[in-house]
Amino acid sequence: MTKYVFVVFIFFLNMFSAQEKITVWPKGEMPNSKGLKLKIEEEKEGRITQIQEAELFAFLPPKEDRKQIAVIIIPGGGYHHLTYDLGGYQYAKWLNTLGISAFVLNYRLPTSPDLKQREIGPLQDVQAAVKLIRKNAAQWGISPNQIGVLGTSAGGHLAAMVSDIPKDYTELKGDWENISTIPNFAILVSPVVDLGEFAHKGSRVNLLGENASAEKIKEYSMQNRVTEKTPPTVLFHAQNDPAVPVINSILYYQAMLQNKVKGALFIFPEGEHNIGITNKAELTDNWKKLCADWLKTIGNK
Repeated sequence: MTKYVFVVFIFFLNMFSAQEKITVWPKGEMPNSKGLKLKIEEEKEGRITQIQEAELFAFLPPKEDRKQIAVIIIPGGGYHHLTYDLGGYQYAKWLNTLGISAFVLNYRLPTSPDLKQREIGPLQDVQAAVKLIRKNAAQWGISPNQIGVLGTSAGGHLAAMVSDIPKDYTELKGDWENISTIPNFAILVSPVVDLGEFAHKGSRVNLLGENASAEKIKEYSMQNRVTEKTPPTVLFHAQNDPAVPVINSILYYQAMLQNKVKGALFIFPEGEHNIGITNKAELTDNWKKLCADWLKTIGNK
């Protein structure tokens, strides 16, 4: 009996494993590259510090349970590394239990020596990922009009960037040009938003460099980029977050209110910078149910 339960458990895990690795850029069309050949560099605990080009890892629920909605998961790591497991795969497996398809994005970090312009490299990758998933939505059994992003920490900053910046930086031509880069909704978890007074300094330095101008800091502080065209957004943050002050989410939500953007903000008293799939505080762990319920309110069934 014990052996049978173990086999069933392993089968269940395999149902929600990464099913496909997808190269984001069409061959020879990745912009903003010096043409260097880079090796993938990985630290312990599921962290990547360097990649050659962006990749998506598809996590698809069984077809009979699959909904039309899909989410691109953008891992954090202070724009220094990618927490692709804890901040990527684990979220994907949870979304699969809701019948939601998930695509974990490993994007080029702004610290890459191959980038010509550091601050737009990650944005180019996530914009291309949105286009790619929309273009091929039918093959995954999802809707091109229900594609969202989920970003944690610095990944939350990148999720806000792709939500708020309408300019297409992908440089893709032909039928790619008619595909929007703006997601249909966004989920921001402990997001970096402000790069000024309330910045996570590591994220700011890694994205903009050591001596960023006041104009550049303002440009990449995402509360300043929210418009009435920003997609519906839900934010989750802990009041006692020591890494990314909770004021980051408050500033973003305030900008949403000013621009009449549909959304919600949930601030928990505990959770620090560790809101995730498993949470020490029972109250904070409710963010997952709140998130699932919120997705229903914006019409994503």
